[in-house]
Amino acid sequence: MAAAVPAHLAEARTRHDELSRRVRDARYRYYVLSDPPMSDAEFDALFAELLSLEEAHPQLATGNSPTQQVGAPLDTAFPPFRHPQPMRSLDNAFSRDELEAWLQRVVRGLAPDAPLALVCELKIDGVAVNLVYRDGVLETAATRGDGSVGENVTAQIATIAAVPYRLATEDVPTLVEVRGEVYYPLEAFEAMNAARIEQGEEAFMNPRNAASGALRQKDPEVTRQRPLSVWCHGFGAVEGMRFGRWSQALAWLRDAGLPTAIETRVVEAGDGDHTRLLDEVWDFVAHWTEARHRVPYEIDGVVVKVDDLAQREELGFTARAPRWAIAYKMPPVEQETTLERIEVNVGRTGKVTPYAVLEPVVVAGTRITYATLHNEIQVHAKDVREGDRVMVRRAGDVIPEVVGPVPSKRRPDAQPWSMPATCPFCGQPLTRPEGEAHHVDENVDCPNRLLESLSHLAGRGALDIEGLGEQTVELLVERGLVTNLADVFRLPEHREELLALEKWGEKRVDNLLAGIEEARQRPLDRVLVACNIRHLGPTYAKLLAWAMGSLEAIRAATPDELEAIDGIGPTIAAAVHAWFATPRNAELVDELVALGVTTRAEQAAVEEPGVDAELLAGRTFVVTGTLEGFTRDEARAALEARGAKVTGSVSKRTTAVVAGESPGSKLAKAEDLGVPVLDEAGLRAVLGTGELPG
Repeated sequence: MAAAVPAHLAEARTRHDELSRRVRDARYRYYVLSDPPMSDAEFDALFAELLSLEEAHPQLATGNSPTQQVGAPLDTAFPPFRHPQPMRSLDNAFSRDELEAWLQRVVRGLAPDAPLALVCELKIDGVAVNLVYRDGVLETAATRGDGSVGENVTAQIATIAAVPYRLATEDVPTLVEVRGEVYYPLEAFEAMNAARIEQGEEAFMNPRNAASGALRQKDPEVTRQRPLSVWCHGFGAVEGMRFGRWSQALAWLRDAGLPTAIETRVVEAGDGDHTRLLDEVWDFVAHWTEARHRVPYEIDGVVVKVDDLAQREELGFTARAPRWAIAYKMPPVEQETTLERIEVNVGRTGKVTPYAVLEPVVVAGTRITYATLHNEIQVHAKDVREGDRVMVRRAGDVIPEVVGPVPSKRRPDAQPWSMPATCPFCGQPLTRPEGEAHHVDENVDCPNRLLESLSHLAGRGALDIEGLGEQTVELLVERGLVTNLADVFRLPEHREELLALEKWGEKRVDNLLAGIEEARQRPLDRVLVACNIRHLGPTYAKLLAWAMGSLEAIRAATPDELEAIDGIGPTIAAAVHAWFATPRNAELVDELVALGVTTRAEQAAVEEPGVDAELLAGRTFVVTGTLEGFTRDEARAALEARGAKVTGSVSKRTTAVVAGESPGSKLAKAEDLGVPVLDEAGLRAVLGTGELPG
């Protein structure tokens, strides 16, 4: 008769079985379906618990345990490909103490007093791929799969411009496996999602899942339309070439035309001072944890590797990971919380946006209580409901958003959400125009719409009225001094009433009134922006003002006449015509004209002596960062006065990027795409000669 299993071991087995099932399911949904059921942090916690159970009960660590395996089963839609050398995973560290413990294991595994150098790399949150080059030509590209066999996605990978078909050096091995990560550049991902949301299509959950989905498109042409890129960070099998250090191999990768992360750093301790070595690694980790949103792609950690390749061989591997490398995982940019209720906001143009009111949660160091839900289509696509446990993300400076629900934690009585029939602020019906994704409130006198409109009118992109901030707007509306946009220009008639306001002195009142007088003289394009016409931003307002010349001409134009303007499409033309055709808006325009607001386009910059209005015609520029001799608006105006187009995003069609101090991700994208970058001296040269320096 078999001996009874001790109670504590039986309990451990039960928990081990449950954790194994959840980890396998999560891996399959993450790697194959691109639909993870939990956050990375929750998965890491489950996996750590599984490891601790096996450490306490070694008999549970069989070959079938998820701790002994990598990746997930294959997607049978793609041909299988066996990697010449297995693609292993990495062990994780979540603190300095765990990094120190790993470093001590490395030191113990090497010869006494051996010099040690480590390579610190950013851990890109992308899709692991294996690029196999034979005699310098791309032969096969595959996903990780289960670590031994991946999916052959060569046709899809070949559509990514960053992946060369032929290596750019004659010094090539007979065979080399290049390991890397396919990812979405953040700016391109956000622009793509914004366009999808505007068109009523479902937004992608996050860059990593979107990249995975793009690689699994059976039609490579669909993959080609997605703005994917790649970073290379490792080798598998190599035949016909040898390197002594990984830092040398990285230099070879760059010379061969394969992109590598420029932020990589090598730290050394030739004197055996491993405490100093750890300090330098931790400095790198701490810096990039703080600066993780300064790179134009998502990172979720730092990978630390032994640089000497002979030492790597000496250290070897466990069943699933190399002993010579470890991944420090940064705090997650996604967290789970409760969606308490869904409310709607009415913006300055009448667009209605649902948003989530959340149980407060800290994500990437910021306390979040509200998160956008975009529109009713997105709410239904994500199927989020009041009372759901949801995943919330915040990447960079992006507005926090709800990624999706955690279906396993949904209450049985949770009901799908629908847009309310009427506006919560004015009670008027909400409608969704045909072919558009957003509902609108057509009532221009909606009190919330008025507040948002007034704040926008006073902003720098519109009439730039100093002293007319959000709190001031609320006070003036509350006291009945402002009931529409035109009333702003009637405030000089109410000086005594303004002086009577609590804590308002004569200087504050006079500064506000002086700002209003200056605002009457703002150019027509900024008046158009201040009117809050749907779809009409600053760039298109300037095109419209310059082409039509006056407010009267714009007001009288037909949709066809507006659409005939170069750069103005049918959506903007229809929106402008509909706005001026609305009787309430027509009254507002009459009031603004009577109150002395500018009605003619400003052409002074074009007519300035010595300026050739066609000097930069057909060229496109992006201005980013802080310039010493220009404001950003002045730089834009100077370029546009010479016929250039100035846009907000960098692409391969961009002629040059003008970069001042603190340029952000646009500079990195320009360098990635090979777009010329101009400093302020370069800008002045272009404005004078029309030729790019150098």
